[in-house]
Order: sequence, then structure tokens, then C-alpha cells
Amino acid sequence: MPIDKSYYGRVVHSRVVVIGAGFSGLSCACHLAKKGYAVTLLEKNDQAGGRARVYQDKGFTWDMGPSWYWMPDVFERFFNSIGKQVSDYYQLDRLDPSYRVQFKDGSIDIPAKMEELEALFESIESGSAKKLRAFLKQAKYKYDVGVKKLVHKPSRSLTEFIDMKLLLGLLKMDVFTSVSKHVRKYFKDERLIQLMEFPVLFLGATAENTPALYSLMNYADLSLGTWYPKGGMNAVVKSMVELANELGVELKLNEEVKSFEFDQKRVVSVKTKKNEYRCGVVVAGADYHHIDQYLLPEEFRNYSKKYWNSRTLAPSSLLFYLGVDKKLPNLEHHTLFFDEDFGLHAKEIYETPKWPSKPLIYLSATSRTDDTVAPKGMENLVVLIPVAPDIEDSEEIRERYFNIIMDKLERYIGENIRDHIISKRSYAHTDFIHDYHSFKGNAYGLANTLKQTAILKPSLKNKHLDNFYYTGQLTVPGPGVPPSLISGEVVAGQVTKDFPIFT
Repeated sequence: MPIDKSYYGRVVHSRVVVIGAGFSGLSCACHLAKKGYAVTLLEKNDQAGGRARVYQDKGFTWDMGPSWYWMPDVFERFFNSIGKQVSDYYQLDRLDPSYRVQFKDGSIDIPAKMEELEALFESIESGSAKKLRAFLKQAKYKYDVGVKKLVHKPSRSLTEFIDMKLLLGLLKMDVFTSVSKHVRKYFKDERLIQLMEFPVLFLGATAENTPALYSLMNYADLSLGTWYPKGGMNAVVKSMVELANELGVELKLNEEVKSFEFDQKRVVSVKTKKNEYRCGVVVAGADYHHIDQYLLPEEFRNYSKKYWNSRTLAPSSLLFYLGVDKKLPNLEHHTLFFDEDFGLHAKEIYETPKWPSKPLIYLSATSRTDDTVAPKGMENLVVLIPVAPDIEDSEEIRERYFNIIMDKLERYIGENIRDHIISKRSYAHTDFIHDYHSFKGNAYGLANTLKQTAILKPSLKNKHLDNFYYTGQLTVPGPGVPPSLISGEVVAGQVTKDFPIFT
């Protein structure tokens, strides 16, 4: 692809429009601006953050989406790469306990200190402390190779992986066995098995269908720890927006992209309802499927409708944001309820998609840690049920599950909650579609199955347009906040390689 090195060519191709101000879009915009590109960031909604927006009502503040801060090294890497540090922007504290897991017959708190964690494992299953050390040693190796080498590959060609050290490393990373089988080599107690399998839920597939490579998530969980940015996950978004402003990124809110103007095999402008933006490069951080199937003409689409319908999606979620006018006992910042049949719930998400008959839930109560997110003496709760994408979503269904959740929580806490809820909002499939054009109402993107890993994911580069790229959780490296930050960095690297700025 010839590069126009004239003055006009230099000016035009250094103008980049990034669509979507979620984590991947913000990351990409910051990396490109740091390199000297003129970046305009277009956001459909009235605040940045994508799924990591906030909802506020009656003095309460809720993170609407991501609530787990794992892999702190990835966040630090992002800020370091632009000459900054996390501590320049927000306060970060490690949670101890990291989280609570509620089983049918009691609960366990996951301690932050490794010696306490080993003692906990040993108290549950004799000999498991030694096995945990061996498991995490291997998981660390996978993390070091996977996060530092594999996930930073753009996955545009198999030749990227022709590296003897990397290939030898892959042989040690259990790519062709499942997390489920891998965990059971080490542990027998069902509680420990569920504890070790749960992190892959963030990757959007069951442990049986997730490559054991992703036991690296156990290292992220148990060794690197669970952290909390003061003010919530949106504090990270606000910090990235602040950094983007410092770098000269032009952020435009309430500007939903509607169409493009083309000149042969290039996009030359991006059009919203309000404005038109001339550009030399486009990076789409909005929903990949929406851009591909609804905004691009058929001749410029990367994939067919049949291809998209054959993809395995990560789950959707039914969420409730609740403001409670009193303090509640027996709460931790994060609580996972594994008090029902884990396998049945997973089957009703992935194999026979339907609303769960006996739902598992996740409860977030950031007011236990942070006095800025709820009025004094009150609690802000987020309750989440993972559910299948592309199923019926109605107010009647939501209310039925709200009552199931309340029955469960009131039994667990031992107090009435319903009568003390002064703010309530639900959020599910139709909201994900309305707010984010989310494919089939999914919440987490594309599942990280073996057949949807690396070069088998939707490509970050448009095959028919020379200057059109994709970033986010439907392309490499995958779902989650840290992978989204990495995705933005990887795509920015491809843009600077393909469209270098000449001085």
C-alpha cells in the first residue's frame, strides 16, 4: 500500500478517528496521540467508559459493568507506556479478603496473603497447599508467556507465532486440554474445584470448553490479587479520559457513528448525526458485529451473517443496581454465590440457552470499602446473574428474578432488604443492545474457546479497506478490561506500522 509522503498526505493520514470510548478505544486513542497522531474519539453515549459507565441516583454511585480489578500490571503498563503511573491518577488498594464464596453449607473468604491462602486450602483438602504452589507456579509461567507475549500479537498471520521459544512455551501451556481437566489433576474437593474454575467465567465459556492455558487467570486472581480503585472502576475511565485530554485527544460525546464515506479502498470520513470527520485511519472500538453488518456496505464487510451466527458468545447478564437505606451485616466487597448447581446453570447458558432455573449470583457491595459511593449509613449493591445471550428479555422476567434474588439475599443476610430499597434499576439484554449495539445482547464479547483464540478470532484489520481497524472484546486478545487495554495498544501499534507519520 503506497504512502502519500506529500504534505497533504502527511496531514490526512495522521488524522485518526476512533469509534467508541470504552477501555479499548481510550487505550488506542491515548497510544496514538502519544505517537503524534491527531485523534478524534467518538462516543455514542453521554459519558465515556462503554460498559464501564456509572449510574447515579439519590446519592448512590454504581459501576454499571466491570467491577473486578485484576492484573494490576496491565493497568500499570498502560500508564507507564505514556510516561505516567497509576498512582498519578487514582488510589488503588488491595482487598483482603479478596472475595467471599458462599456455598450451600457455608462460606469461605479468600485471603490476600499466600501463606493464609495455602492454610485455607490445606484445611479443606489435605495436601492441597503443596498442590496449590505447583499449580500457581505453572499458572505464573502461562501468565508470563501468555500476557507478555501471546496477547500482544496482532494475530494477523500465523507467521507471528513462528518463534522457537514461543512454540516450545506453547507446548507447556496446556492449549489442548481444558481448564476443567487441568484443575482436577490437582484438586478433588468440589469447593476448591469451583474456586479454581470460576475465574474463566470472565472469559465467557465453561471450564470444560476453555483451554487450560487460561489457568493463568488463577495466577491473576490468587497471586496478583483483587484490587479496588477508590471511586470504583469508572475512576479508571475518568483517569484515562484525563490522560487523553492531556495528550490532545478530541473526545466527542453523544456522537453515534451512522455511516462512512469511501474513496476506493479507503475510508475518508466518518459521519455522525451531527458532524462529519475527515480522516486517514479509522479504528472501530464499538461493537464489531454492528460495524461490520450494519454500518459497512456489503463489499467492505469482513464476515457474513452466517459466520457471526456461528460464533460462541460470552454470556449476557441480568443486573440490578440497588440503593439500600441501611447498613447490611455479613457483606464483603465481592461475594460469589455457588449455592446452586454450577453445571446446570452453565448448561442453561451455553448448551440449552434459557433463563436459569436455579441461578447463581454475584453480589458487589463497594460501599463496604468506599465511603464515596453511597450516603452515610447506606449500601450500594450490584447483583448480577450470568445468563445466555439472545433470549427473551421482559420486565416480567426481570421482576421474577429480582424476587428470587431477594429471597436468597434475605436468607443469607438474615434481614429484610426489600423494604429498605430506595433506588432500583434493572439492566439486561435489551439495554446492552440499545446502549452498545451489543451483538445478541451479550455482556462480555466473544467466548475464549480454542476455536476462537488468536488468529481464529475476528481480525483486527478490515480485509477490504486499507485504513480500517477494529479493537475491543470481539477481536484479539479477548474479553475483559485488561485484554481491552491491550487490544487498544496492539491496534495502535498496527496503525503506526501501516501509517507512519513522516516529518
